[in-house]
Amino acid sequence: MPRLKSLSVISKVVSDASLRLAGSNFAQNSHPYTPYRHFFIGLTLICALLILNGCAGGDGQKDDSDIWSESRLYSEATDKLNDGDFAKCGKYFEKLEARFPFGPYSQQAQINAAYCYWKAQETTQALVAIDRFIKLHQGSPTLDYAYYLKGLITFNDDLGWLGKFTGQDLSERDPKAAKEAFESFKTVVERFPNSKYAPDSLDRMRYIVNSLAEADVIVARFYYQRGAYLASANRAQLVIRDYDRAPAVEEALYILAKSYEKLGMTQLSEDTIRVFKLNFPDSQVFETGQRSQKERRWWQIWNK
Repeated sequence: MPRLKSLSVISKVVSDASLRLAGSNFAQNSHPYTPYRHFFIGLTLICALLILNGCAGGDGQKDDSDIWSESRLYSEATDKLNDGDFAKCGKYFEKLEARFPFGPYSQQAQINAAYCYWKAQETTQALVAIDRFIKLHQGSPTLDYAYYLKGLITFNDDLGWLGKFTGQDLSERDPKAAKEAFESFKTVVERFPNSKYAPDSLDRMRYIVNSLAEADVIVARFYYQRGAYLASANRAQLVIRDYDRAPAVEEALYILAKSYEKLGMTQLSEDTIRVFKLNFPDSQVFETGQRSQKERRWWQIWNK
């Protein structure tokens, strides 16, 4: 124990000497660096000011639109819409509806926000806006347009440049969105038959039905090519039952007949061929193995 005490005394002496030595060196050397010290202090202050200025101009700064009147906010949002700045106009219209929920522009702001977000390809926000409008304004005179717009948002027929380059169409995509769009267009046609949006909704419904039928034929073809003849027959029957007027029925009957043949069901295969020839007397699918008539897009009214 005495040894430990002596060691602590020595340590204290060494520490005191070191502090005195450091203080002496600092006092001797402080004078030559005095100008540089002021320089570094000034530089530090400038950097701090720049950082504070950057923070003030960022998200922490209050947006000028927060203090705009209702009419100015609507005017600015409309200007952004006309200029094609859809992301900005969507935010403005949404802010207008939030700040003035009972104002004269509230309903129009909701539906305009949905349109802007749709054009900005922000589908989720567009659907939230249009669903809120439909829920709150069932008596609105623009309700037909609201359902039509919802159909457009979920229709999503824009496949992009890659889809156009590869020849992809709606039938090769997830059918869930197409079915949701179909229901929206169906609402327009059934509830608002005199609406100016009804004819286009009907054309889009036909296109969606044909695309869904085509999607099932693609699956049936896939099963058949891999030797799953029972699965291909079942999927072909699904097309014939659910989409009896779709162009894809032609190939569905062909796949069904060939699947029955592969399964050894000769009578069923012959019966299917008779039905096929009755409905498609000019078809060459049994000779070529594929349909010659290509599916038209919903807007190609000249290709009936």
